[in-house]
Amino acid sequence: MTAQLLSHTEGRTLVLTVSNPQWRNALGPEIYAAGVEALNVAESSRDVRCVVITGDQGVFSAGGNLQRLLANRQQAPEVQSRSIEGLHHWIEAIRTFPKPVIAAVEGAAAGAGFSLALACDLIVAARNSIFVMAYSSIALSPDGGGSWSLTHALPRQLTTELLMGGERMGADRLHQLGVVNRLCDPGQALPMALDWSAQLGERAPNALASVKELVNEASHHSLSAHLDLERAHFVRNLHHPHAAVGIQAFLNKQRPVYD
Repeated sequence: MTAQLLSHTEGRTLVLTVSNPQWRNALGPEIYAAGVEALNVAESSRDVRCVVITGDQGVFSAGGNLQRLLANRQQAPEVQSRSIEGLHHWIEAIRTFPKPVIAAVEGAAAGAGFSLALACDLIVAARNSIFVMAYSSIALSPDGGGSWSLTHALPRQLTTELLMGGERMGADRLHQLGVVNRLCDPGQALPMALDWSAQLGERAPNALASVKELVNEASHHSLSAHLDLERAHFVRNLHHPHAAVGIQAFLNKQRPVYD
């Protein structure tokens, strides 16, 4: 069965499902390209307020397809380089996408699958799900921004342990560390993520886009530079029509409705 990225909508949420059951939803170039294309379309769609990324048949993603990696060893290095570039284009597309992206994790999120979950803005995970940076177990190093994401989320020593030792870590532990946002019973990650996305979809999309950009940029700026960026976003959002709707609804103790 060909690896594919399935898509459907639930209300105002676009659901992207990594589907490659034969290889435990291993990722590959077809999925990367489809992911970038789906986000490009969703960015300009007023009907899409959030995106949820999940895996087919109870597994988020086992990461790279080892058979494909073995075959790529017989090719010029540029072949694997182009494949990783495809993954990285998708990771960057997720990080810069101006709407919330939620990972709904069941089963395993391994290697690039773990990196994919970390690229999302929020993570919902089943309590029995397992996260592992398995690269060093097969004499490889991380891709998909995994080392970057973990370094920004965890102490250096813990990040090093996960990456060097290939340690398996449960959702409960990652929830305690603040990497996983919400835990759920097995089989309920997607429903919980959809419920959360529906709640976020009721908020002003321009304000959420500003929050995402500010969070993404915070680690690159001095406090002074970041205060300037916050000021620019605040003023722009205050003069957006949504601010009139939100402020008036709050004063009237009503529920705001944004276009």
